[in-house]
Amino acid sequence: MVKIKDIADKCGLSIASVSKALHGKSDLNPKTAEYIRNVAKEMGYVPNASARLLKTNRSYNIGVLFVDETSSGLEHEYFASMLNSIKDESEKLGYDITFISHHFGMNQLTFYEHAKYRNVDGVIIASVDFKDPEVIKLVESEIPTVTIDYVFNDRSSVISDNIQGVRDIVDYLVKMGHRKIAFISGDDTSVTQKRITSFYRACAEHGIEVSDDFMKKGRYHLPQVSGVATRELLSLRERPTVIMYPDDYSLLGGVTEIEKQGLKIPDDISIVGYDGIKLSRLIRPVITTYVQNSIEIGIQATRMLVDLIEHPKTAIAERVSVKGGLQIGQTVKDLNQ
Repeated sequence: MVKIKDIADKCGLSIASVSKALHGKSDLNPKTAEYIRNVAKEMGYVPNASARLLKTNRSYNIGVLFVDETSSGLEHEYFASMLNSIKDESEKLGYDITFISHHFGMNQLTFYEHAKYRNVDGVIIASVDFKDPEVIKLVESEIPTVTIDYVFNDRSSVISDNIQGVRDIVDYLVKMGHRKIAFISGDDTSVTQKRITSFYRACAEHGIEVSDDFMKKGRYHLPQVSGVATRELLSLRERPTVIMYPDDYSLLGGVTEIEKQGLKIPDDISIVGYDGIKLSRLIRPVITTYVQNSIEIGIQATRMLVDLIEHPKTAIAERVSVKGGLQIGQTVKDLNQ
């Protein structure tokens, strides 16, 4: 097995210089670092994770906690792109990722126990029931954590700006002449609560009194549930002129119901999505939706966690808010004309 000392002898350099080059440290001449890495590759050098663990007391392994109650898993484009950015950024920073779960063969482990078993240096918590005692135990443990779209006191988090996202949608709809705005919410989570609150606030600022009949409970990423809610809204004596959906995929259930009733979008009813998945730009008419920057969320969460891992004495708990942007499609009718 090729060792760092063998590479140092071959290059005529110190073991320290070779180690810095192989671990991507910046305090080395780039040309020298590249030369060392090329020599190491030619010699067939493979890093020894066990040896590095003994030397640094780090596994260079990041845990990702992702629990999806809708069973859409990585088919959900919003989370898929976020998780992919976590993976890419982790690899750039010299870390692998491991999914944390309850299951280990036939055994049931708590999230904390699985994280300890896998010897991860930290955990990104991307999608869970944040009120679950097991999640709280993990967050309050000695293992560094970063949460996405949920804030714990004195813990780092990355938040998609759902408050501003909903506000931007309402402002646009009012600009287009809409005042009868229906809102189908998602699962009962902190994200949903923020969106509902922001919806009521934005409507109040425009002098719009929201009818209770216009507020419907839905589920994220479940089109059939949004389809039922859409049917109920369309059956109202005084129905809305526009319907806001919890996400772009759920919106498809609304589209199906609207078409079943022989109505046209946006001539007869306008619709707005959320997330900005690729599908929203491929179907016709192009969906008006709020595009969440899932890639940036993943990058920021990874960088924040690595900082907590590598600089435990100087890193502080932070809350980073990542803004998105409104995608103007063809699904909102201009009532001013």
